Amino acid sequence: MFSKILVANRGEIAVRIIRACKEMGVATVAVYSQADKNALHVALADQSFCIGGPEASESYLNENQIISAALMAGAQAIHPGYGFLSENAHFARLCKRNGLVFIGPEPESMERLGDKAVLKELIRGTGLSVIPGTKAAATVEEAQKSAQKIGYPVMLKACAGGGGRGIRLVRDPEELEEAYLQATSEAASAFGDGSVYLEKYIFPARHVELQILADEHGNAVCLGDRDCSLQRRNQKLVEETPSPAVGPGQRKTIMALAVEAVKKIGFVGAGTLEFLLDRDGNFWFMEMNVRLQVEHCVTEMLTGIDLVKWQIRIAAGIPLNFTQGEIPMKGSAIECRINAASCGTLRMLHVPGGPSVRFDTCLVQGTAISPYYDSLVGKLIVYAKTREETLRKLRAALCELVIDGIPTNIEEQLRIVEDERFSTGRYDLTFMGNR
Repeated sequence: MFSKILVANRGEIAVRIIRACKEMGVATVAVYSQADKNALHVALADQSFCIGGPEASESYLNENQIISAALMAGAQAIHPGYGFLSENAHFARLCKRNGLVFIGPEPESMERLGDKAVLKELIRGTGLSVIPGTKAAATVEEAQKSAQKIGYPVMLKACAGGGGRGIRLVRDPEELEEAYLQATSEAASAFGDGSVYLEKYIFPARHVELQILADEHGNAVCLGDRDCSLQRRNQKLVEETPSPAVGPGQRKTIMALAVEAVKKIGFVGAGTLEFLLDRDGNFWFMEMNVRLQVEHCVTEMLTGIDLVKWQIRIAAGIPLNFTQGEIPMKGSAIECRINAASCGTLRMLHVPGGPSVRFDTCLVQGTAISPYYDSLVGKLIVYAKTREETLRKLRAALCELVIDGIPTNIEEQLRIVEDERFSTGRYDLTFMGNR
């Protein structure tokens, strides 16, 4: 096991990783930008290093500075969290060259699985159904020919990265050129790779994902499904497990297929297989995230299994010490993402309490929200034995949560979970409409 880990991230996920390390008896190193010098993750870590200016490109994406900080601190491993460098094979390879363990897949595996168009070809032979699509479209003309062959409407998607960036819905040929230019530009800016591919647009549908843990000893388990259909502009707002749209038998089947699939493609680490679930109950594979997901917390609340700790153990070569049949998956857990609506300074924070109520955040009194980073400031997660009870607990917790000084989406989240479509579980990706 590692004795010291550098956390190459910021915000609530950096705090989450540092807390997991503390519970494991592992020392931590924080890196921070000039804008984050007073951040909570910096205060909680055993050591900290300023690695650059406020822009992410100057700091949290500055590979050489992060490696230098890890070497100076005597860390053995780097945990990238999610976003930033978490899916960057070049950075993972740079860690390896400097004798550091990247807590995630091997760089070769990341390259192979990170290209969504290539990954779909690998998945086709595993028993999972793949959404009809293409490899990377190098030009607008190539994209036009592929779209005509697939049939409109189609989705343009970035080959690299995730988080809803580099995605455009194209309903007819007249929209394709502009959408292609926008998607490639956005993908290049977000991931350093502007390549995009096309896939058939499945409508109506729900976004359902399966959480996987796999070690280097050939063991793999699926920790259930999460429904992530509550989205605005491809950004998730609410996640829950299990999905109210998936029956027990259907869940057992797709979980078994997912476990076999990750074994066949040789994945090691914590990953997520993402699907569209159509109106007929068919699962269509979309992509795989080879990192920790923002919404990993709902799975932890349902199963009691700490995904961050297991990421670290797997990277250290420790085998999974439980089997599929030993994973408890009874009850219901729901997460609401709390986002800042604009910049501001926190004057007062009141966090709801009670059994099985969790608020993952980087906020403390005096925290200033800057314009340089993602708007996520916290995640409110609750668990109960039934979905009905979970909903009541979540509504009460949202009413009790107070974040004064920073405009947030708390009121909007309360309206969502009080909506009859959500309460009854009859929602899909159209829920947010154009709001």
